[in-house]
Amino acid sequence: SMRVKYLASIAQDTLKPQEVRSRGTMTELILREPLGIVANISAWNYPYFVGSNVWAAALLAGNAVLYKPSEYCPGTASFVADLWRMAGLPDGFFQVMSETRQAGQFIIQEADVDAICFTGSVATGRIIAATAAPRMIKLQLELGGKDPAYVCDDVADITQVAQALADGAFYNAGQSCCSVERIYVHEKVYDTFVEAFVQEVNSFQVGSEWDASTYLGPLCLPSQPAFLRRQVDDAISKGAKVVTKKIPCLTPRHFVPTVLIDVDHSMDIMREESFGPVIGIQKVHSDAESVALMDDTTYGLTASVYTDDKQRALSILGQLKTGTAYWNACDRVSPYLPWSGRRDSGIGATLSHIGILSMTHPRAYHLNSPTVS
Repeated sequence: SMRVKYLASIAQDTLKPQEVRSRGTMTELILREPLGIVANISAWNYPYFVGSNVWAAALLAGNAVLYKPSEYCPGTASFVADLWRMAGLPDGFFQVMSETRQAGQFIIQEADVDAICFTGSVATGRIIAATAAPRMIKLQLELGGKDPAYVCDDVADITQVAQALADGAFYNAGQSCCSVERIYVHEKVYDTFVEAFVQEVNSFQVGSEWDASTYLGPLCLPSQPAFLRRQVDDAISKGAKVVTKKIPCLTPRHFVPTVLIDVDHSMDIMREESFGPVIGIQKVHSDAESVALMDDTTYGLTASVYTDDKQRALSILGQLKTGTAYWNACDRVSPYLPWSGRRDSGIGATLSHIGILSMTHPRAYHLNSPTVS
C-alpha cells in the first residue's frame, strides 16, 4: 500500500544517527534503537490500514510484532502474515495471536512485550492503560472520536461542500475513525446547506455488501443498529427532526442513513460517538459559537472547517484540541502526516516520520575523544 511504501522510503533517513552538537573533543549524538517486541491489537473497520499504521513502522524500526486481530475479522491476520512471508521477512518477526478477548487480556497482562499499540474504544483503551501501567512499557492508543465540521458563511459552492461532508459522514456507513459525526453551519447558509446535504444523502444506494452499486451496506457490529436507534430516539424525544427519506431496512444489520436537524448538545447524538450512518446538523450564529460547540467534547481526533478564507480556517482550527485539522477537507488520512488524538481520542502517534520514531527508544551518546598528545 502507499502507506507502507512511503514509510519504507523514509525509514533509513528517519532512523540514522543524529549528531546534534560537537565542541572541542565532545560530540553529542542521538541514536534510535528498537523497542523490542511491539504488541499490535488492531481494529475491525479497516484491519489492514489500521494495522499497517503500527506494524509497518514497528518492523521498519527493527522491532518484532505480535499481532492480534479483532474478533470480528480474524482472517485478516493470517493474510497479513502471508504477505510478510512472501516479502521475505525472517521467521518470528511477525507473529499472529488468536482473535479472542482472552488473547488480548494475555497481551496486556502477561505477554513479554515492550510496547502495546491498541486501536478501538475509549472504554477498552482505559482498561488497557490501567492494566499495563504497572509494567512500565510504551503504550499507544488510538481511540474514539466525535469529529466536528463547521461550514462558514463565506463558502461559495455550498452544494460541493454538502456533498463532500455527506461522503465524510456516511462513507463506509460511518464506520471510520475520522468520520464526520456532527456538523455546525452558519445561519446565513444553513437552509441551503441542509437542502443540498439531504439531497445528497437521499441519493446514496443502500444495499448488499456484495452489490457493486451499494454505497451504504450493513454495519459490522451486531449491536450497532440498536445503539444508533437509541441515539436517534433520544434526539427526537428532545426536539430533533429526521429530514431524510424513509426507506425500508434491508436486514437487521442495516441502518438507514439518518440526518437530524434542530439538534443541540443535550442530545447524545451530538456528544457521544455514533460510528454509523447518522448525523446531526446544528445552526450557529458565529465563528465563536462554532468553536465553543466543536470543542464541547471529551474527544480530540479531527476537526474540519469549510471556508474560502484560509486565515479564518486556521484561526478557528487553532483553538480546537485535535490531533488533525482540515481546511476544506474531512475524513482523510495521509502517511506523510502524523495520525494522533488528544484527550479521550488517545495517546501517541502513527504514520509519518513521527510514527516511525514512536517505535524506537532514543539513546543519548556523550562521546569525548581523548586528547591526542
